[in-house]
Amino acid sequence: MDKELEPIQILREQIATFTQEFIALLPNILVAVVILVLTWAIAQFAGLITKRLLTRSKTRPSLLAAISTIVRLIIWIVGLLVAATVVFPNLTPTNLVAGLGIGSIAIGLAFKDIFENFLAGFLILLRKPMRIGDDIVCEALRGRVEEISIRDTFLRKRSGELVIVPNSFLFKNPVEILTDRDLRRISIVVGVAYGEDVATAKQIIENVVRDINHPEAKREAEVYATEFNSSSIDFMVRWWASSAPPEEHRSRDRAVIAIKAALDHAGIEIPFPYRTMTFAEPLEIHSKSPDEQFDAEKS
Repeated sequence: MDKELEPIQILREQIATFTQEFIALLPNILVAVVILVLTWAIAQFAGLITKRLLTRSKTRPSLLAAISTIVRLIIWIVGLLVAATVVFPNLTPTNLVAGLGIGSIAIGLAFKDIFENFLAGFLILLRKPMRIGDDIVCEALRGRVEEISIRDTFLRKRSGELVIVPNSFLFKNPVEILTDRDLRRISIVVGVAYGEDVATAKQIIENVVRDINHPEAKREAEVYATEFNSSSIDFMVRWWASSAPPEEHRSRDRAVIAIKAALDHAGIEIPFPYRTMTFAEPLEIHSKSPDEQFDAEKS
């Protein structure tokens, strides 16, 4: 009978000991709660002050929110450490730092991709390589930047789909910003037949693209004869147009139509690819009358 009561007695003693220790820690717990409340108030106030200061410096909203979050997070970490040392007096700052070091390694390995995107997003927002509304190309992705958050960048493709791109992808790969400047150069290749006057063709093309070149462009349109192709002499035609995607397509459309019309009007041929076949021996050509051809098809 005594053996059956031993576990119950041990449990009662453990509960009594725990209750006594908890009651003894109540003052410390109350102080820790007060510290946490103060930490919350300080974090909110610091976040508000940070937002106001950064708003005056015209910081990006996404970067402003990220910095404000980091400030509040640092204050909360300090407040939690202070509260923990108050509740557990035997827990020294050295032990806390050692525990945080081991914990941070484990957390870093578990959330490597999240932290990588967070850091990449912070650097993108800080360096401002691209702006909202810019048209960019990165690897196979192309679209207009709609939003830059601390973790992702939202791209709107020309076909209408929304692509959410991790910031680490944009940070690791080359990004071509098509709308970094108001104007960009457009290039096309125009070929004329070998039998045409090359100088005349070049002059006609120059006259056309000179009118299409953007009026605010500091550089003139350019036309260069560049290559002896299989069926044509090719010209590299370059001019400046607005960097906005719709204007780029409209300018290219006007140039192609105008060059084709001008060359046609001058009687200059734009050849399609063709090949000249050369045979070592003369070919015999046999012609058939309509009756012979009909009999051959009937048989």
